[in-house]
Amino acid sequence: MTTTPVRVPAGSTAQAKVRRLVVYVLLAALVVIAANGAGGLLERALTAGQVLAGEGVAGLALSLAFALVGGPLAALLWWLVWRRLGAEAERAAPSWGLYVSALYTLSLLISTTSLLAAASSPVTEPQPQWRPPLAVGITWFLVWVWHRWMWRHPAKGPLALAQVPGVIGTTAGLAIGAGAAVAALSGLFDVALRGSMELTGAADPWWRAVLGNTVWAAGGALVWWWHWFRGGARRLRGGFANVALLLAGVLAAGLLALGGAGTVLFVLLRLAFDRTEALTGLLSPLGPALAATAVGALVWRYHRAAARGRSLRVRQAGTLITSGVALAAAASGIGVVLNAALSLAVSPLAETPPGEGPGGGSALTLLLGGISSLAVGGLVWWRTWRPREQHGTQGVTPGRRVYLVTVFGLSAAVALVALLVIGYRIFELALADVTGGSVVDRIRAPLGWLVAAGLASGYHFSVWRQDRTLKDSEAPAARRRIGRIILVTAADPEPLRQILEEQTGAPVTVWHRASVIPSSGASSGAATPESGAAQPSLADGGAPQTLAGALAGISAPRVLVIADTPDAAQVIALRD
Repeated sequence: MTTTPVRVPAGSTAQAKVRRLVVYVLLAALVVIAANGAGGLLERALTAGQVLAGEGVAGLALSLAFALVGGPLAALLWWLVWRRLGAEAERAAPSWGLYVSALYTLSLLISTTSLLAAASSPVTEPQPQWRPPLAVGITWFLVWVWHRWMWRHPAKGPLALAQVPGVIGTTAGLAIGAGAAVAALSGLFDVALRGSMELTGAADPWWRAVLGNTVWAAGGALVWWWHWFRGGARRLRGGFANVALLLAGVLAAGLLALGGAGTVLFVLLRLAFDRTEALTGLLSPLGPALAATAVGALVWRYHRAAARGRSLRVRQAGTLITSGVALAAAASGIGVVLNAALSLAVSPLAETPPGEGPGGGSALTLLLGGISSLAVGGLVWWRTWRPREQHGTQGVTPGRRVYLVTVFGLSAAVALVALLVIGYRIFELALADVTGGSVVDRIRAPLGWLVAAGLASGYHFSVWRQDRTLKDSEAPAARRRIGRIILVTAADPEPLRQILEEQTGAPVTVWHRASVIPSSGASSGAATPESGAAQPSLADGGAPQTLAGALAGISAPRVLVIADTPDAAQVIALRD
């Protein structure tokens, strides 16, 4: 008997994977070395006659070595790599996608920050030093253009991690633009509220920083717009794109907006009830808080609207993240309010002079801060979570259950730490020879955190128990019968994914096929987990069915759905 050897594809062997890893790491190092050398030479060319000998012969020799030795080696290695990328295995290798993503991101960040620094230098510095950052920016901009061309190449662009450059470019532009916009608006609001003479001296006019930050905000917005609209990042779907949208556009922007709104309310309350500082000191946080509120709310609202156009799971995740951010603010406010209330209650017993201890201005300030956080966080949480609507089976989803367990777990951890701190403070007072301060005064801060964590964990635990009871009481026919759906399509998967998730509640994995297979009028079948054989069509006459109709009566851990339109679907149930 002869045995036919099993052939392993050349691109999938361990040797090929190690070879790619070594080659791409070496190529990345050579590109960075060559770019640094070229940037150093360009800087010397731009500053000729000014600081040509600033770094001496050693600096010039290093730049020449990097550019004239590292550059040709990088070009040679890239040419060898580029020749191989005609093979499907090379193009689909994760190491190729990782290299392009890493160098794309690095060149984008360095070129953007350097060019913006050069552009803002004439307005922010009395003696502008724009030539060095301009040289670095031009060099790395060319590297970015080169890697963008490789990323978008129709025949040799990476297949793995193909979404990463566009998503990271969008996120980087958003972060730079939003941060600079907050700084620019903060300066303007400060001038409007406190006056320019109290902010800066005559040697450093206030408008310099505002104009410089405006340049950075415009540059960041341009990078975001280029990737989001021109680069098509807003049409990207999948795990990484969705996670970036939720973390940057919903979570980070929500924290920025809530923090700014809470600070604005805190300053207003202090102006009304706590005039223990000069007016200039009281107004100092108001400008940055207004700027953070405006920019954060704008970014937050836009990305929440963008999340609504995606799958059901993304929409639910956006709502739960918003609720979690607001809940954290409200719980912190409860803890701070209780802390301040206990401080005000025990301060007369300690005979602390007003304004010098916890019973004076500091305790009142703490109380107002807690009220601000509680009011802003509580309002947003109430409008997002909608406690009156948290009943019935329609809200019991896997994402919601994960959210409830996460909140309960984090609250329990905070409560445990608070209990340990309370025990430590009580034992310290009992065992050590400590004078001054009551037990309440020593434990009021951790006691506030304990009460806030207890309320949060208790409420969310009760909601989790209610969901579990409702889920257990559902009729067997109403329970989710499908564990995971694998959707195979050559069309845009988002409308199909949305229908599948809304009909079944099961997570959907999308597989793109290369071309559309012409329909032959064959009936769609459903294979039971027991037999694995195709069953007769569920539709009358054996015609292709809608997605909802094809899934009726299917029960399996995994289901394969082949569809290009919602009106023509083939469903196959798979075994474990």
